[in-house]
Amino acid sequence: MDLWYTEKHSNNVGITIKAAKTLFSGKSKFQQLDIIETLEFGRMMLLDGLVMVTERDEFIYHDMIVHPALFTHPNPKKVLVIGGGDGGTIREIMKHPQVELAVLCEIDGLVIEKSIEFLPSMASEIDGNNPRVKLHVDDGIAYIRDHQNEFDIILVDSTDPIGPAVGLFEENFYRLVFSALKADGIMIAQSESPFYHAEIQKSMYQNLRAVFPLVKMYQAFIPTYPSGFWSFAFASKKYHPITDFDHDRAAGRNFHSRYYNEDLHLGAFMLPTFARENIAE
Repeated sequence: MDLWYTEKHSNNVGITIKAAKTLFSGKSKFQQLDIIETLEFGRMMLLDGLVMVTERDEFIYHDMIVHPALFTHPNPKKVLVIGGGDGGTIREIMKHPQVELAVLCEIDGLVIEKSIEFLPSMASEIDGNNPRVKLHVDDGIAYIRDHQNEFDIILVDSTDPIGPAVGLFEENFYRLVFSALKADGIMIAQSESPFYHAEIQKSMYQNLRAVFPLVKMYQAFIPTYPSGFWSFAFASKKYHPITDFDHDRAAGRNFHSRYYNEDLHLGAFMLPTFARENIAE
């Protein structure tokens, strides 16, 4: 009998992927976690039935949540990741030699544990062997409340605004992030699909603009996310993602990035009209 996974992106449309087997299925005190083997996208992590990452296209998301900020900030020494228990964001941060410490604050320890076990290509830097990485199984909101004026960059690698991630889209959270950043800090957060999540985006970007002096949206194509058209919020105290972007440093990077490059960095901030209108840019 064929095994298929289906995720609804609205009441009338979704994505269906043929699966070979279930590798893990379990429930933490926060959410349902499943890891399945698919025929088209390799291993896939689901949280509460929604696609988080797949082996085939995770490089796009992880390139784009990390590199635009780290090639804009001139000296990113200390970086915090809130969420991101699969480890892919930390993996990409570790490619930047200026980073002295990357802290992963993930609320659900089961996500970290099972990512290390079943998704080693993503979790390669969160297995406890890298002295530049520290792991905290904790609520991100509580963590940043106790770490003021500490980070150059904070990356909010969250799930959709449901369950434990609801608070990560609210103005009060962004004020805590602002305080946890140094005077020239940058925050990046995944900001949903402009095609399906316009109302979520309107609220999110209003909340960000109430806190940060500079807020921009940028985009990426991620096949397994709703509509394939995904976005990220760039919120900064000082640096502009275009005028302060270090093109030469990005072009001379000493690592291979399958999606991100110095030209795409600039193009990612050039939004289609409907996406700009969603956030009143």
